[in-house]
Amino acid sequence: MTPGVSGEQGASAGPEAEDRENLRTLSEQLDWLVTESLPVGIPQPDTLPTIDLLGVMNREDAGVAAAVEEVLPSVADAVDLITSSFEQGGRLFYVGAGTSGRLGVLDASECPPTFGSDPSRVTGVIAGGRDALVRSSEGREDEWEQGWDDLKAAGADQGDVVVGITASTRTPYVLGALKMARDGGLATIYLTCNPHPAPGVDVDVTINPVVGPEILAGSTRLKSGTATKMILNMLTTAAFVRMGKVYGNLMVDVRPVSDKLRARARRIVMMACGVGFDEADTALRSAAEEVRIAILMLRGGLGVEEARSLVARKGQGKGIRELLDGLPPVCSAGEDRE
Repeated sequence: MTPGVSGEQGASAGPEAEDRENLRTLSEQLDWLVTESLPVGIPQPDTLPTIDLLGVMNREDAGVAAAVEEVLPSVADAVDLITSSFEQGGRLFYVGAGTSGRLGVLDASECPPTFGSDPSRVTGVIAGGRDALVRSSEGREDEWEQGWDDLKAAGADQGDVVVGITASTRTPYVLGALKMARDGGLATIYLTCNPHPAPGVDVDVTINPVVGPEILAGSTRLKSGTATKMILNMLTTAAFVRMGKVYGNLMVDVRPVSDKLRARARRIVMMACGVGFDEADTALRSAAEEVRIAILMLRGGLGVEEARSLVARKGQGKGIRELLDGLPPVCSAGEDRE
């Protein structure tokens, strides 16, 4: 008999007994998750000098890129799905809890300054809302219907794409959101870091890099978090490349909202057009600091209004190469940034 528990209490059924059985079932489910397993062949962190501990972590991290490489075909399928949605005016939503949710919000927040995208084009939804970005709210991840409610509140609708991020495969907030999004006609992508996704999850694309057990069992902010960040970077970067937001290796829709970014904008125009600082600066000032317009002016020999008219006529989703097609080159950056 358990110490401190009478026979009558131990035998009786009630909320505590039901809770105990629920936790027992969940514990048994967690036994099957790679991210919850104890690592094999790795020294115990609390026995190591600092430099050796860091060496172990660094060696474990070194395998993350290889795990991501294994799932690149699935990532490519996801990028194509997102790009197709963008081309039709759709949006991308990340939904997650804890570290997974924070990484989604982070990636979404970096798209407008990098690609000049509308802030609503990529949106991160996290269990617990804004407070969860700076304070742990992991208890909210158990709310099955709340993920979909939060997505709807953020404006998710048919034609959009939902990426559910759950390193451990089974977060109810995420799985509920994916199911209800799928039922509502939205495209769905399931990102997890375990080899066996949760059973019964019906989505368009599953991405599951297997990074192996964490150096701290269950701490998915480590290797799993790194893999997740890498893949989210790929999803948005590749999709916006496909949407013409890049010219060569250059961010031609960057928003120069600080002195550093204004200086970067000038360097981008200089490299894209093979001109000096003064010419790039003059073009950018005439173009109200719009890098794309300045490049079109210099490479196409256009005035600022002609460049704007060209964009309006051929479409905002066209890349600079497409916009310049048919125009005689006026300036050149050597190899045309191929």
